[in-house]
Amino acid sequence: MDAASSLSSSIQTTHSKPGYLPGTSRIGRYLLIGLAFFFTFLAISPFLFALTTSFKTQTDSIDGTVIPFIQYQPTLINWEQEFGLGGTETFKSLRNSALIALGSTLIATILGTLAGYGLGRFKYGIGNRNLVSWFMSQRFLPPIASVIPFVLLFRDLKLIDTLPGMVIINATFTLPFAVLIMRDFFADFPQELIEAALVDGAGHFQTFRDIALPLATPALVASVIICFSFAWNEYLFASVLATKEWKPYPMLVAGSDSVRGIMFGFVTTRMLIAVTVPVFLSLLVQRYIVRGLTFGAVKG
Repeated sequence: MDAASSLSSSIQTTHSKPGYLPGTSRIGRYLLIGLAFFFTFLAISPFLFALTTSFKTQTDSIDGTVIPFIQYQPTLINWEQEFGLGGTETFKSLRNSALIALGSTLIATILGTLAGYGLGRFKYGIGNRNLVSWFMSQRFLPPIASVIPFVLLFRDLKLIDTLPGMVIINATFTLPFAVLIMRDFFADFPQELIEAALVDGAGHFQTFRDIALPLATPALVASVIICFSFAWNEYLFASVLATKEWKPYPMLVAGSDSVRGIMFGFVTTRMLIAVTVPVFLSLLVQRYIVRGLTFGAVKG
């Protein structure tokens, strides 16, 4: 009994060690940790490069200096020009991107939630899979193939370079994500809760509003973040449908060149500003995103 107790205690102690991976030796664990750090560095290296370049002058950027305060002297000139007295264009573009992304996300989430609930809880004669495929076909089709039809349609409707036009086009191409996420969530939703509400006299819409929707917070958050990120980063349709007043921030990033060539400091500064908003939102609601995207992925 003493030997068995000693062996059990040894196993529990080993398993409780931080970083222990069952079935691996110490060298193997160190190798896995080293590989994890290596690939993590590869993933964040573009952002590190952009961050350091945003504090360089154009000359230092071209010279390829790397080590701050030794090879080059960091400067805030790029950030000051973006948010200083000459930052009117920056603030206007950020406002445009925020309004367009929020408007399209709101429309896509509302329609996607309703469509997802219908596809997840009811059966249709045409086939639910066919309807889901129809929604997803908006993403399967290369967006460049539909640019000219949208330009002609928006020209006739006088929606070119308007906020409603930019919201509609972004909501159109982000809607499939909302439908797919919410449909998967409601398809795995406990049927007993729905049946109990219906037995108590609640209608289908009341059941959706009072029972299903409050429990769908993780999926809703995941849908909102994904739709917002895609709308925030949209460039293709903005380049042809936003000519002056409603240019989003990605167009400002793409236009960071001059007759003297690419201004690397401006490009990296604006790139960091562009990615900060969706990354910050994702970090705030990370646990909801994981739960929303993985709900129903593993069957018990």
